[in-house]
Amino acid sequence: GNGNKDFYDVSLVDGYNVPLNITAEGGTGDCRAAGCVADLLSSCPNSLIIADNKGQVIACRSACDAFKFPEYCCTGDHNTADTCPPNEYSKVFKAACPTAYSYAYDDASSTFTCTDANYTITFCGQT
Repeated sequence: GNGNKDFYDVSLVDGYNVPLNITAEGGTGDCRAAGCVADLLSSCPNSLIIADNKGQVIACRSACDAFKFPEYCCTGDHNTADTCPPNEYSKVFKAACPTAYSYAYDDASSTFTCTDANYTITFCGQT
């Protein structure tokens, strides 16, 4: 088993709307901060934008949500790490938020494990 490890991550797999960061206080293991504090709304590709009725960008969809293609959703013939590599959209997310999950098989650089820590989850913060 995994003992008493906590597994945590911040995911952009389904899109983005507000900055979010998880920090671990104390603890042992891979207790790094996970999250996305970049402003992805201002750099969201046009085809992924969700805007309100005034045209203000309020969210950035994932390519899977926007296009429903198996190669973006890692489904069907694209349901393994070998057949579903990062795509041009997930690479934009990863560049801006390197410690957040950017697509289905991004766990190696985006899932953290920590034991005996206290966690702070910050919405809309800078760090």
